[in-house]
Amino acid sequence: MPRQFPRPRLRSTAAVFTTLSALAATSLVTGPSVAEPFAAAPCALERTDAHHSEGLDTWNAAYPRPARSLDAVMVFLSFPDSVPLATPAELTADHFPATSDFFERASYGRFTLRPHPLRHWIRMPRPSTSYAMQRDWSTAHRAAYLRDALAVTDGRVDFSRYDIVYFVADPHAPGVDSDATKVVNLETPLRVDGTDLRRVVTVFERHPPDRLVLAHETGHVFDLPDLYHRPVDGKGDWDTFVGDWDLMGSQFGLAPDLFGWHKWKLGWIKPRQVACVRAYEPTRLTLEPLGAGPGVPVEGAAGAPAFGLGRGTKLAVVRTGIDSVLAFEARGPVGNDAQACRPGILVYRVHSGAESGRGPVEVIDAHPHTEACWENSVYPPLADAPVALGESFTVPGEDVRVAVEGRTRSGAWTVKIAVG
Repeated sequence: MPRQFPRPRLRSTAAVFTTLSALAATSLVTGPSVAEPFAAAPCALERTDAHHSEGLDTWNAAYPRPARSLDAVMVFLSFPDSVPLATPAELTADHFPATSDFFERASYGRFTLRPHPLRHWIRMPRPSTSYAMQRDWSTAHRAAYLRDALAVTDGRVDFSRYDIVYFVADPHAPGVDSDATKVVNLETPLRVDGTDLRRVVTVFERHPPDRLVLAHETGHVFDLPDLYHRPVDGKGDWDTFVGDWDLMGSQFGLAPDLFGWHKWKLGWIKPRQVACVRAYEPTRLTLEPLGAGPGVPVEGAAGAPAFGLGRGTKLAVVRTGIDSVLAFEARGPVGNDAQACRPGILVYRVHSGAESGRGPVEVIDAHPHTEACWENSVYPPLADAPVALGESFTVPGEDVRVAVEGRTRSGAWTVKIAVG
């Protein structure tokens, strides 16, 4: 037999601690400026230095690009102060296949997330309570947790085989706080098993967990920002920016499919499926439902199911400034949006210079004096935000007007957008 050489091991504990001392939560670190050319269109905003910038003219090469199949390892961590009540298989089922299915639908089959869960627990060296887990986790405690997690998994996991790392904590351990679930970025990548480890998803969810929470955190791994509004004092509503309309706003939303702008950013909507609307030229468009892909049934004009949508125009964009656009897309009870409250043409503003969590996307309410689906919506005032069939709407503060003129037999929406 050929000689078996050991895998390159993690750097020394001291070196790991030095690196982890510089880490921060996903909402705090600006990503590297390494760029790959991506979308070329007159209405494509340029990527800025803002963390998780909504610019999409280039792709930030520090993040894995979900335009192919990606492999994710799930590592299950237990603690000496608690005996796990759930098995790794049960915790895996909390998140998969639901997470993979969400991305399969959102990407129109262009991206597959392949989970690789371990089948056993790996014990951390210290009690769960010693890490002081909480939403605003201190850098020191977070660094200690990752340092220990990487130390106990070194030699048991070949990190070079995976694009994404999920560290899943025993949900029943006394110190585990579900609010601490977060993507942690390393300001300086850690060299592990011959590969650069730039970020880790730390999962502290209950069993069963919040709906689609892992899909939300995985969105950060793909350079998508938080779209919720976090009140300064911790009180008030978190969902005032986008309501139900994107997973990155709330995983509990009735229509959590990713915005068309995000699908363009991720490469799931092609430039030819984006219509850049110019000033002084009223434009008539046929917009396919955002959630419709090959083989997904959509209710057509006659009320009967129609198939075959997925390759036409998905997104219309009006440039409103150097770092801002208005976006228009058709939303309804299709695909990931099966529980959508009100169908129609959703209008939202995108700011490429806005930081994650500070309003990079804002849904514009076409019905500001009403609300809907108050029993299920995360933010009823925006549940009926879309412009409905037969309605017209002028965007406040902009000389831009959209009219929803009809539905095609195949289920697409015909609209007219006038600028100036």
